[in-house]
Order: sequence, then C-alpha cells, then structure tokens
Amino acid sequence: MTKRLFTTLCGLVFLVNFGRVAFAPLVPEFQRELGLSAAAVGSVTTLVWLGTAAPRIPVGWVLTRVRRERVVLATGVALSAAAALTATADSLYALQTGAFAVGLATGGYFVAAIPLLGALYPERTGRAVGIHGTASQVASVVAPALVLAVIARLGDWRVVFWALAVGAAASTASLVVVVRRSAVDGPVSAEEAEETDRDFQSALSHWRIVLAGMSLVAVAGFAWQGVFNFYVSYLLSEGLTPANANLLLTVAFAAGVPAFWLGGRLADRLPKVPYLLALNAAFLASLVALTYAGSLAAFAVVSAVIGYAAHALFPAVDTYMLSTLPAPDRASAYAVFSGASLLFEANGSGVVGALTDAGIGFDQVFRLFAVAVAAVLVLTALFYAVGRFPTPIGADRAAGE
Repeated sequence: MTKRLFTTLCGLVFLVNFGRVAFAPLVPEFQRELGLSAAAVGSVTTLVWLGTAAPRIPVGWVLTRVRRERVVLATGVALSAAAALTATADSLYALQTGAFAVGLATGGYFVAAIPLLGALYPERTGRAVGIHGTASQVASVVAPALVLAVIARLGDWRVVFWALAVGAAASTASLVVVVRRSAVDGPVSAEEAEETDRDFQSALSHWRIVLAGMSLVAVAGFAWQGVFNFYVSYLLSEGLTPANANLLLTVAFAAGVPAFWLGGRLADRLPKVPYLLALNAAFLASLVALTYAGSLAAFAVVSAVIGYAAHALFPAVDTYMLSTLPAPDRASAYAVFSGASLLFEANGSGVVGALTDAGIGFDQVFRLFAVAVAAVLVLTALFYAVGRFPTPIGADRAAGE
C-alpha cells in the first residue's frame, strides 16, 4: 500500500503545484486581456500564495479528526473546482477569487500530504519529501513552456485551467481507487498508529520550533515569491527578449528538480540546521548577483543557482520540522508552521508590484530583500552558535547538532 499511495501522491502533487505556478507565466496575458496594472496582477499572484497559506492551520485542526488520506482526496476535488472557477474569470475580482481558491486547495493538500509522507517513511523522510517535491517541481519546469504553447496554439489562457480541472478530477479518482483497494481503514504504518495527533491545542506549545523553522525559510521564501512571480517582467526590463526571459524562468524552476531530489537526501545525511543556513547564504549571494548580472550568460548562471538554492530550502526545512517536532503533535504543529510561513511569504509578489508601481526599480527592490535575508540569517546563526536553537530529536544530536 505504501508504494502505491506514494506513487499516486506524486502524480497528484504535480497538478497541485502546476495550479500554483501557472499564474506566473500568465502575468503578461492577464495584463493584456484584462487591462491590469502590475500591482493588480501582483495581487492575483499574491492571492494564490495567500490561499495556499490560509487553510493550513485550520486543516491542521481537521487532521486531528479526519484521516490524512481523506483530507488529500478532498483537496483534489477542491482543486478541480477551483481551476474550473478560474477558467471562467472575466474580471480582476473573478480572477482573484479563482486564484485564491486554487491556493486554498493546494495549501490543504500539502498540510495533509507532508506529514503523511513522514508516517509512510519515518526512517527516510528527507528522501520521500525530496522525491515528492521533485514531482511537484517538474510541474514548475513545464508550466511556462506549456502555458506559452497553449496560448500560441489556441490563443486562450483559460484552456490551461480547464485542462487542470479535468486532470485534478482524474487524479483524485485514481487516488480513491488506490485507497479503497488498499483498504486504508487503519493506520498506514505502526508508526502512524502510535503518532496519531488528536490535540491541536498542544501544537501551540511548540512555538519555539515553529519560529525556528520560519527563521530558516520564511524571509527567503518571501523574497523568492517576489522574484519568481516577476522574473519574466524583470528580465524584460533588463533588455532580454520574451523568449529568453521565459527560458530563464524555466531554468530557475528546472534547477529545483535536482534541488528537491538531492536536497531531500542531503537533509537526511547532513546536520540539518547548518545545512539550512548554508542554503540561505547561497540564496542570498545569488539574489545579490542577480541584480548585477548584465548578460544573457550571467543571467542564465544566476537563474540556475538561485533556483537551486531556493527550492532546496523546502525539502530541507520540512525534514527539519518533521525531525524536530515530537510525534504526538507533529501534524498539527507542522500545519501551524507551514501556514504561518506562507502567510508571510505570500506577500512577496504583492510587495514587488507595489514598490515597482511606486517607481522603485527591480534591482533596488531585490537588494532590499537581500538585506532582510542577511539580517535573519545572521541572527539565526548566532542563536544556533550559542546553543539556543531547537535541534532535531535523536540521531542528529549525536551527529553533531
């Protein structure tokens, strides 16, 4: 059952992440067809990520009452409906509503699926999260090219979301079959039977671990949201052609495939906090380098590095959280962490849109983001150096943490 369920989840997460990232390459289309400003389009992409953040804490409570597999099934149905709603949008308000609905469905999925992966593979959590994340990231890689191909051939961005609606419905139906055939009425593993989370309120007692996890990903994630949602617009402003700008967005997302695949395995093997600090430092350096790149070749190199560093953070921090949180409160506390982190991160693109509309250049905005990442990185490293930073339970302590 474990292998079949895991394989089906990898298929569904491809569609889940496609729903989130499909909005970014469509920014120019939204502006052209609906006559939207940069700030208005920024609000749409922000709402996708606010939506993916908003349900996480409430779904964490739901997981204390409903099995994780059933919650995943519900999010698949919700994604299909949200994609159909987006496909019918004919105004800014309707587009914002559809974007937020897509975000809600995807957020609920990740809160249920990530702890489920930890229960399915308690000894290889990083590897499982990394493979699952790789499937998700493949969607990010193919989204720009696929979206552009649909527009070039059919001339209608709505087809993208109609196809997503159909695909999500079909994938959810497949998951129903897997769950039924596997007779998943009991725990998926002995570990899950012992780790059933039934007290959501106790999750709040782990606020130090939640804040620690946020310090390792939230500010960098905020900056990454702002960068990738306006990446094409930024590169166009630097004089690149639309084809090259979209190609480099694909490069940044493509770098996420090895980042998830390798990053999850490294998260199992390396001391987790130093590894996460190193990834933050790499992201910071590449963000600064992006603002000084002046040629297509330089932008290509920076795109690959920043894409790798940003995406490697996600399986690494998930592994850190699942390894550090105590088993009885893992699912609900993880939900609090991911919800709070994404509520903060989701504002990145909205801030970029507002600041550029106010006349501040992209380079200045990105350097400001770099300063914020640097400040948090230094503070977090200091807490870790003096032994005041939460560290994983068990093996990692013996390994050097």
